[in-house]
Amino acid sequence: MAFSPVQSKPKGPSQEYLLLDYLQRLGRSVDGRMGVHLHLSRLRPQNRQEHHIRIAATTFESLSHLYDGQVFTLGSSDLVFICKDAPIEDIDATILKIRHLFNEDPLTFGEEEEDMARFSTWYNVETQHAEMLDLIKQMHRERERKNRVSAARRNDSNSDQAGLKMLTPEQLGKLEDFLARADLSNLMRRQPVCAITPSNPNPQAIFQELYISIDKLRDSILPDYDLASSLWLFRHLTQTLDLRMLQVLIHNDDSTIDSSFSINMNVQTILSPSFLQFDNSLKAVARGTVVIELQPIDIFSDMGAYMFARDFMRERGYRIALDGLNHQILQFIDREQLGFDLLKLIWSPEMADDNSGTRLDTLKEHVDRCGRARLIIARCDSDEAVRFGQSLGSTVYQGHYIDRLLANS
Repeated sequence: MAFSPVQSKPKGPSQEYLLLDYLQRLGRSVDGRMGVHLHLSRLRPQNRQEHHIRIAATTFESLSHLYDGQVFTLGSSDLVFICKDAPIEDIDATILKIRHLFNEDPLTFGEEEEDMARFSTWYNVETQHAEMLDLIKQMHRERERKNRVSAARRNDSNSDQAGLKMLTPEQLGKLEDFLARADLSNLMRRQPVCAITPSNPNPQAIFQELYISIDKLRDSILPDYDLASSLWLFRHLTQTLDLRMLQVLIHNDDSTIDSSFSINMNVQTILSPSFLQFDNSLKAVARGTVVIELQPIDIFSDMGAYMFARDFMRERGYRIALDGLNHQILQFIDREQLGFDLLKLIWSPEMADDNSGTRLDTLKEHVDRCGRARLIIARCDSDEAVRFGQSLGSTVYQGHYIDRLLANS
């Protein structure tokens, strides 16, 4: 055959074009051929990233070698597999394997015929060749249209995100030189963390998170660069921002942030002389109202350093929060054993998808184990987030939706 068993996305012709060409060249050689269209474009965005689709496509490799098969990965993330004289049971078993890869996605929930049809569509190429050709022609036209739109956007100099470059060590060095001299107080933002209860739906501020706006920082200094494009360079940048934030707080003359605030810090920052300076600048009674937020990647990359920093913060009276958790990570967190006072669960709409009827109950168990009063539902952008949090028994929330509620209360 002219094509490799798994057709990846080349820089030349689109996969839609290659699939159309393949079907046209089959001509009358369609005897015994079956086709399957997997609708992976219907998966949640976080479940159809490039590596997910690539792994799903490679699942067809054994069938491709045995039964003259071809896999096409379309621009939409859908897969189309065509083979000759393969037993239906073998194809079905492979599809079930792929469904299992995405068993946390609502697309794979349910075992009824209509549930299966949402995930895949079967074709008898021998009898439905013309129908498949029409479908792929339509897909090809749509892909060409999207390519033209994408090209136009890339050429549009007014496009906000078009052409953002990856952050390099050289640019990071220039940025850090600037940060060492700059007054960052105008880039500091505040966002309240509020209590909302069924008996009192009006948000009551508990404390406020202080942070440097990365978007504003980029727009002000390096508008052509994506500051978060490299994980490790970004982590290095956050350490620099930690130190600058501490300096802002040490020299703070704003009484509204003397206490009852949280700051996101790296473990190494907490172990630095700058944090000791910050600690000495606080009144003793204020320390108990300050929350230090940490990221999972930071604490688990050096548990020894974290535990030392944790014991120091406890001794000084700070509260400690683990930030950046999603519903999948929460089950692995032992809050008491790790020594966290608070956990921040990042809201996402997929958390409310529970067609299987088990996810919510499982999540409730994890929340109860960690402590309902210890949980903050963060990045709440709609009332759905609050309703879901209340179904878990949570009463503490943070996000733009909460900001709007507070402003209107």
